[in-house]
Amino acid sequence: MISAPPVRPFERDDDGPGDAATMRTRKLTVLALSLTAAAGACAAGASGPEAPAPARAAGTDPRVGLRGGWLDAQTAVSNLAHLAHRPPSDGFFNPRDPGDFAFASSDLAFQRNLVFQGGYNGIQVWDISDPRNPRLRTSLVCPGGQGDVSVYGNLLFMSVEEPRGRVDCGTQGVSAPASPERFMGVRIFDISDLDNPRQVAAIQTCRGSHTHTLVTDPNDPAHVYVYVQGTSQVRPAAELAGCSGLPPERDPNTSYFRIEVIRVPLAAPQNAEIVNEPRIFADARTGAIAGLWPGGDHGPGTQQTARTDQCHDITAYPAIGLAAGACSGNGILLDIRDPANPKRIAEVSDPNFAYWHSATFNNDGTTVLFTDEWGGGVAPRCRDTDRPEWGANAVFRLENGKLAERPAGYFKVPAPQTAQENCVAHNGSLIPVPGRDIMVQAWYQGGISVFDFTDPANPVEIAYFDRGPVNPDRLTLGGYWSAYWYNGVIVGSEIGRGLDIFELVPSEHLTRNEIEAAKLVRFDEFNPQLQPRIEWPASFVVARAYVDQLERSRGLSADRIAAVRGALDRAERESGGQRSATLTALAAELERDAAGSRDAARVRALTAVVRDLASSGAED
Repeated sequence: MISAPPVRPFERDDDGPGDAATMRTRKLTVLALSLTAAAGACAAGASGPEAPAPARAAGTDPRVGLRGGWLDAQTAVSNLAHLAHRPPSDGFFNPRDPGDFAFASSDLAFQRNLVFQGGYNGIQVWDISDPRNPRLRTSLVCPGGQGDVSVYGNLLFMSVEEPRGRVDCGTQGVSAPASPERFMGVRIFDISDLDNPRQVAAIQTCRGSHTHTLVTDPNDPAHVYVYVQGTSQVRPAAELAGCSGLPPERDPNTSYFRIEVIRVPLAAPQNAEIVNEPRIFADARTGAIAGLWPGGDHGPGTQQTARTDQCHDITAYPAIGLAAGACSGNGILLDIRDPANPKRIAEVSDPNFAYWHSATFNNDGTTVLFTDEWGGGVAPRCRDTDRPEWGANAVFRLENGKLAERPAGYFKVPAPQTAQENCVAHNGSLIPVPGRDIMVQAWYQGGISVFDFTDPANPVEIAYFDRGPVNPDRLTLGGYWSAYWYNGVIVGSEIGRGLDIFELVPSEHLTRNEIEAAKLVRFDEFNPQLQPRIEWPASFVVARAYVDQLERSRGLSADRIAAVRGALDRAERESGGQRSATLTALAAELERDAAGSRDAARVRALTAVVRDLASSGAED
């Protein structure tokens, strides 16, 4: 989410809950945010990483004190290689104001060798076949914000929440308070001809689409579903029939306290339609639709937390039949085995959270990481005066479809940022290192952070990249909206600076075997809010990754670590029956090792990989 000064052709029609546009204006007024231009000009063909910051005194984080600038800011990097940078293409930045909301880049989706970068002014598509030399493949100007995107086959989905959005993707906006030309909702494009995307459906919703979540049904390959998270002001009924901004006590059909579910027939996407508007915030006992956090603070010394009348983001994990919703004042868990009818089965609150923003499951489905986007993403929350639990991640354990009442732990980017840098937890994804829960995450002007939350109570940062502020003199919108792992690289969407690509490098926190094992996981398509189950092929490098972890955890003695490595090396040189025999013998030894190991679960995981190698004859 980014809160920005809106185009306001119509006002609220009620005295009910404050809408997103009003919140934007209020935040900007209270925080005295000045969105101004940074020095420098955008060189359209600029490429390559910036010069790193000089070495600092011992004990000082290199991210502290970075020189600011738009495209010439100083950088700090640890355990990452910065492979490439591309500034926004023509039509997707304002050279006089890099913080101009109308041109902000937003979320990412991936398909084969393409990165789809959404934005408030449309979509840029990058070809990353060579991650060191990404090139602009095509672009589509289509204003309306936020412009979050998903892809599925030949279809591209785009969120639109701003009242300037037009059905025809025009740039002239809509001035009338109510107009058939206005579009707020989810666009669907046919991208079978990528150079000529064709809008085949435009599903109007009462509060627009701030974000959306693509959901698949394992039992229904003929359809996909789209969960719409609308956070904008409610449109007048004169523009879209059935819309109501009244509070629930005055109108039980209010457009608040719900999401929309769109069903999309893949063979006929033009027939996409809203099939449900579930009241997922209802009181389980009384049925009252406003059944969760009413808004306010949680007691002395806590933050003001937004009322739960909307979801900002929902992450679906169809493989386990669950979705996690970050919904204003609550984190919620949904049963999505029937995607058209999501049912809330659990909810949590946290006095440290101001605005629940997004969620990520670990691969096993045993923890859920929620983010807090205090200030809507336009304010600083990573200063040395800010509490580490505020504007951070909270990691909740998940057992038997229930979330723990309180988080096991928190993670926040550890380097303090300045008052000139908007900084809170934002979008990220898992990095598929077997045996570990590792995530890469965007922190706006706090940069990119890679951290391990395998132990939910003690998350640990293992890599980072950061730039100095967009403007060193005053707070100007910028930084990373999203950072995701995709097929061996990390791709970051920078709001005003463009696109960055990184690669993990070995360190004391992450071995080469672990990195190479992660690179074995490949997807033809990746939408971060549609979380896939990660599976690793039978491979010697996966086995060696587990051995490296057992050495780090001291789960096996040094002698046994050396013996296991020797057996793997010998088996890899062998073939056929001899290889199978060596690996079968090793698996039997590891089974005995597990009984006395302080890291028995990981020894058993290694054993399973070795047995798979023995039976498959797989070669690395």
